[in-house]
Amino acid sequence: MNAIDYLSENWGLLVLLVGFFLILYTDVHLERKIVHRILLIVGMLFLYSITCNAESYYGNLEQYSIMRAILSAVDYSLVSLIIVNVVLILFPTHKGWLYLPTVLNAVACFVSIPTGIVFRFSEENVFERGPLGFLPFFVCGFYLAYLAFELILKRKNQREDRLLLIYIFLTSAACLVVPLYLDSANTSWFYLTITINVMLYYIYLLQQYTKRDPLTNLLNRQSYYADAEKHGSAITAVVTMDMNGLKEINDTEGHAAGDVALKALADCFWRASNHSHRLYRIGGDE
Repeated sequence: MNAIDYLSENWGLLVLLVGFFLILYTDVHLERKIVHRILLIVGMLFLYSITCNAESYYGNLEQYSIMRAILSAVDYSLVSLIIVNVVLILFPTHKGWLYLPTVLNAVACFVSIPTGIVFRFSEENVFERGPLGFLPFFVCGFYLAYLAFELILKRKNQREDRLLLIYIFLTSAACLVVPLYLDSANTSWFYLTITINVMLYYIYLLQQYTKRDPLTNLLNRQSYYADAEKHGSAITAVVTMDMNGLKEINDTEGHAAGDVALKALADCFWRASNHSHRLYRIGGDE
C-alpha cells in the first residue's frame, strides 16, 4: 500500500485528526494535563491507522514476513494503550496502576513474535491465535468494564451529561466487539470511532466549562436561569441560601481561604444531594 492508497482510504480520519490537533493546540480552557493526554491519543490513533494499513499490506502477501508479526504486536499494544488513555481522560484523577494491564499485554504481544504465545503466522501467511490469543481483548474488556463501573458510581451526574458518557462507552465497546463477529468490519471501525468519541468528550468538557462554576464545580448562574425556563413545570421546590462570614474570612485570612471555605460548603451540598437535585452557585456566596 502506497501513500496515495492510504490517503484515499483514511482521508476522513486524517481530516478529523489534523483539525482536532489544531483545536487542541490553541485550547485555553482545559487543564494542560488533559490536553496533553488527548493529544497523545490523537497521535496514537494516527500511528495505529498507519500500522493497521501496513499490516493489511503484509497480510495480503503470499509469503510470511516478520514485519507482519511486528506490526501486529504494535497494533495489539496500541489498542489497549489508547483505551486506557480514554479512561484516564474521562477520569483524570485515577492512578497510574491502570497502565499495568496494558504494559503486560504489550510485553506478551512482542514476546509472541518469536514464541507465538499470543499470535503466530504460518509459512503461507495465515494468522493463528496462540494460547493467549484473546489476551488483548480481555485487557480491553477490563478497561471497558472499569469504565462502566465508574459511570455507575457517578450516578449523581445530570441525566443529560450521563447520556453522552454512556453513548461514548457503548460505541467504544461496539467498535471493539463487532469486528470479531462481522467479516465485513475492519480496523477502521476502531480508530474512527475512538477519534469521534474523543472529540465528543472534548466538546462535553467545553460544555461543562460553560455550565459550571470553575471554583466549586456547581452549575453556574447561566445554567440556573436556563434550567428554570426549561424545566419550570417539573420544579417542585427551590432552596436558596448564602454563606455567613465569607467576607470576614476573606478580610482576615485572605481570598484563598475564602475559596477553600466555599469549596468545602459546596462539597457538603454535593454529598447531601441525590440524582434529582441540581446545585447552583448563582452569586459570590449564594
